[in-house]
Amino acid sequence: MEFFSTRGQGPVNLDEALVRGIAGDGGLFMPTPMPAFSVSDFDEAQSLQAVAQTLLAPFFGGSSLEADLGRIVEETFSFPIPLTDLPSETGTARLLELYHGPTAAFKDVGARFLSACMKRLEGDEASPLTILVATSGDTGGAVAAAFDQQPGMRVVVLFPDGRVSERQAHQLSCWSDNVLSLCVDGSFDECQAMVKAALADEDLSAHYRFSSANSINIGRLLPQSTYYAYASLQHFRETGRKPSFIIPTGNLGNALACIMAREMGLPIESVILATNANRTIPDYFETLEWLPRASLQTLASAMDVGNPSNMERLRSFLGEADVLRTRLGVRSVPDDEIEEDIAIDYKDFDFAVCPHTATATRTWRELDVALREGEDWILVATAHPAKFETVVEPLINDEVPLPPELNAILSRPKRAISIPATQEAMAAEMETRFAGSGEQH
Repeated sequence: MEFFSTRGQGPVNLDEALVRGIAGDGGLFMPTPMPAFSVSDFDEAQSLQAVAQTLLAPFFGGSSLEADLGRIVEETFSFPIPLTDLPSETGTARLLELYHGPTAAFKDVGARFLSACMKRLEGDEASPLTILVATSGDTGGAVAAAFDQQPGMRVVVLFPDGRVSERQAHQLSCWSDNVLSLCVDGSFDECQAMVKAALADEDLSAHYRFSSANSINIGRLLPQSTYYAYASLQHFRETGRKPSFIIPTGNLGNALACIMAREMGLPIESVILATNANRTIPDYFETLEWLPRASLQTLASAMDVGNPSNMERLRSFLGEADVLRTRLGVRSVPDDEIEEDIAIDYKDFDFAVCPHTATATRTWRELDVALREGEDWILVATAHPAKFETVVEPLINDEVPLPPELNAILSRPKRAISIPATQEAMAAEMETRFAGSGEQH
């Protein structure tokens, strides 16, 4: 399998695409050509792990990791991803629960996959690889957990000060000395720009051997496509109908993984993107102009993205907005609707959802009746509501129990360094941690 940059550079194999994270011309790696499957290709693949093995095998062709694919799959998908039926008076709806991993968010899948691959490719204690990750909430915690205490691996997490929940902030900054947590005086977009600038800085990148764990790394998208393949196959086998998906999206990685699965031939009907009040994607579909802007702070903080990186992949893959809006739906869900739906979901489903998941349930409720009844819907639940207890609990007038995994993380002491939103400040802290005494100050 060959991978090309969205800006033309390439080809490279999977190993190089994973380690480099971003192409030398600043573009994002995409597999070319995309593998093609039929449903019958998965006849012998009944479990999530077996579906992953079948789906990912073509991408590992020619990789030094090819013989390790089975073990990588086992390490990645070591927790359940259930598909739960939802009570509905109109149409069929199910919930894809992606929050049962170590940090209670869907990002655990991609982070564990990257860790399983990287430690086999780059676990060199004499010359460590440094993983850079900008996060609007959950990515950094998942990556830090996956790489914590991994020999030959270092992680730098950048997160926006005051724009993540308290529990998210804790899980971003409670790890061992190989994880440097930086609380940035700025937005997620500024954190992401710092990561991209560092990756593009040849001297700095050579010194620290940078790679990325954001969804700009193709290694995040490949395993995420797996759970869409598995869920769609499970529903199709049970009902004979292709399911449609509604996916909360910020940086577009999770949604793009579903779109990739559909384009590879998996039985997926419609795909609708649910955004929060950050309207960059909905406005693009409406006006046909791509106009990134500063992100707005919302209750669905992990989706507070004003310049989604994976739009470059999506446009390269499928086309511009005039094409995209014929292939995808999109709806923006502001905070007041998120709050309303958290309360409604608790009443209707008898369990709480996080603010991000509420953008999907609200989008589903607002569908035309004919569309709701005419297709089978899978709503994607991206994080455990206990991570957002200050938002959720007052709305449901009840306590959200902590899952054991999250409780274990919150029992660890936290430590983070506050810095301005500059690459120079980030580089200085890396020098102190990784080339100096190794202690925080």
